[in-house]
Amino acid sequence: MRKNCLSSLYVFIGTIIVASGMAFMSACQSDQGKQSGESMSRQENEDAFKATMQKHLDAVSNRDLATLKSTLSPDGQMQLILPQTEITNTVDEFMKYHEDWFSDTASHWTFDAKILNKVVSDSMGMAITEIVYREPARNGEPYSNRMIVSYDLKKYGSNWYVIKDHASSIEKSTD
Repeated sequence: MRKNCLSSLYVFIGTIIVASGMAFMSACQSDQGKQSGESMSRQENEDAFKATMQKHLDAVSNRDLATLKSTLSPDGQMQLILPQTEITNTVDEFMKYHEDWFSDTASHWTFDAKILNKVVSDSMGMAITEIVYREPARNGEPYSNRMIVSYDLKKYGSNWYVIKDHASSIEKSTD
């Protein structure tokens, strides 16, 4: 009998500890959300996310390095994953890649992007985009590369920043 009572007591104490831990974690997450700008409505948060995403895409289309950098993680961490290329992990590496790309003015490339869908929480979000990159003449022929690119964004304070860019080629005019 005493063994059953002790067993029941341990279960009861364990239940209290688990419940207290869950309440504490919930409170911490709630406070963390408020620190990261949770006072925005859900719609305002999604609109701010989409505005940052569009600003990032437009910066690439316009070869605008300053605006592009303003959309990137303030902590310096930024993953760029491209086909047949090593992963880069910092804002500096990302910007160096784009500086080199944007400096190629001879190719007269265009970059058309549209956001296909997005999932946004209080502090993290993901967008899937379709991007068509075109050059009027690559080796004497028109070139295009249709890609699906996923972006991860993280909220710092009340602002969204891109922390990952992962591109996959779907259809190219040539390899």
